[in-house]
Amino acid sequence: MISLKADPSFAEKGLHFGIVEAFYPDSSKWDTEAFEALKEAELAQLREEMADYVRADVFGTHPYNRYFKKYKKTYPVLQQLESYLLKGRPFPSGNPINEVTFLTELRTRMLLGTHDFDCIHGDLVLFCPTEKIDFTGLRNETVHCYPGDVTGRDDDGIILSMIAGADARTCLHPESCHIAYLFFGAPGVTEEEMRNVQERLMGYARVLVPSIELHPQIY
Repeated sequence: MISLKADPSFAEKGLHFGIVEAFYPDSSKWDTEAFEALKEAELAQLREEMADYVRADVFGTHPYNRYFKKYKKTYPVLQQLESYLLKGRPFPSGNPINEVTFLTELRTRMLLGTHDFDCIHGDLVLFCPTEKIDFTGLRNETVHCYPGDVTGRDDDGIILSMIAGADARTCLHPESCHIAYLFFGAPGVTEEEMRNVQERLMGYARVLVPSIELHPQIY
């Protein structure tokens, strides 16, 4: 299990951060038909719930939307939801491990990350930097964390930023099977809310792989 630590710059903000460690067996043991049925049912319910979608009603006082606006950014889950609901773009597919993440984000509007657990070296230390720090983003471009943003590093450098996203080294790869699902807590998000989202994600994962081994924790 990841040793999750927080330095004072993160701890003083009173934010929560969660992890679900997941061990996926060989894909021959996955029940992809059951997961597809679940996914379609969840997306149908989402479309029904959001039939009269108005951005201001859903995201006007949303804690993550407020957080991203501070950095003059658009909340990515808002973009994902509107791309699906309003622009008719298909649900991202291809790797069910990542689909579990996307489905959880759409149904809960909480921001998640998906990383290869075995590529995280040493402790995961949460901090909020005082200046921009460059790192290699998941598309192998140079990105940077932002002053005050929730950021995480391991022994080899920065691996995540709430605003800038995941790094290239630890992000999900096609061969990844030991997974760290990460849950970012914005100001105002309670531990109970985060735990409920963890439970939803784990429920989705268990439909895909009934025998999956899962270990949740919350800071």
